[in-house]
Amino acid sequence: MVVHEEGEIMQTEQDPTMELSKVSMDLTVLHCPLCLRPLTPPVYECKGGHLACADYRVERPGNQRQCQKCERGGGFNVRNAVVDSVLSSVRVDCPHEGCGLYVTYHKLADHQSVCPLAPCKCPVPVCGYEGPPPALYHHISTAHPMPVHRIQYGTVLQLQVPLSEPRLLLSAEEDRRVFFLVGGVLDIGAPIAVSVVCIRAGASPLPHYVAKLWANSLPGEPKGTTDTVKVEMEVTSSKDPGDVDVQELTFLTVPPKLLTGAKLVSLHIQIDKLTS
Repeated sequence: MVVHEEGEIMQTEQDPTMELSKVSMDLTVLHCPLCLRPLTPPVYECKGGHLACADYRVERPGNQRQCQKCERGGGFNVRNAVVDSVLSSVRVDCPHEGCGLYVTYHKLADHQSVCPLAPCKCPVPVCGYEGPPPALYHHISTAHPMPVHRIQYGTVLQLQVPLSEPRLLLSAEEDRRVFFLVGGVLDIGAPIAVSVVCIRAGASPLPHYVAKLWANSLPGEPKGTTDTVKVEMEVTSSKDPGDVDVQELTFLTVPPKLLTGAKLVSLHIQIDKLTS
């Protein structure tokens, strides 16, 4: 059985790893004794056979760390190609429910930081629920009274957002991506600030998303003119959208004169998906 980087499993005529799949091992033996993180090739060893990562065997230029396990110390000077091969072949499955990818062990933390099914927190205060974005969307839409709207990338959606609670969910029909519209008052009597957060791992790679937000006033007299404020922003990603402060983001500033009599913001939003 051959497990590819993408997680695809292919059967071979001879299956040399089949028996190994039944063996458990203490993965801490694959950790560097200096930094306590998973060993990453290239790995070096001292004269006593103790291992160290390349990044941590040198304390600073020209001053190599000494092995603390050897009686007389000594530097980590010998490259261990056998351990390098073992580290490159040890794969584990991603612990995130529904992912299913097998990942090289020393790359697991990097994968988890971008995994599309990394658990995210419910933005509703004191809820405590965590789950992958699709499950989180279902949870919020069934367990909380938060408004939920479906969007299509590149298409404008017009909303009436209440000033008292400018928070709602946007669900993209194309890829089931979930976005959180967050708002807040900058200060007493000051304009309202509105922004958008993508609910996913904060270090997620492509695709990226760009949001256009704008708000209009009611037609003025006598010429029927309107005032408009508009902003375009790259959408920030977060696994904890409820903890995001709108003032830490690029946001749309809506002045009080653009609010309707019912304290609503007439908001237009368009989200574009960037794949390169």
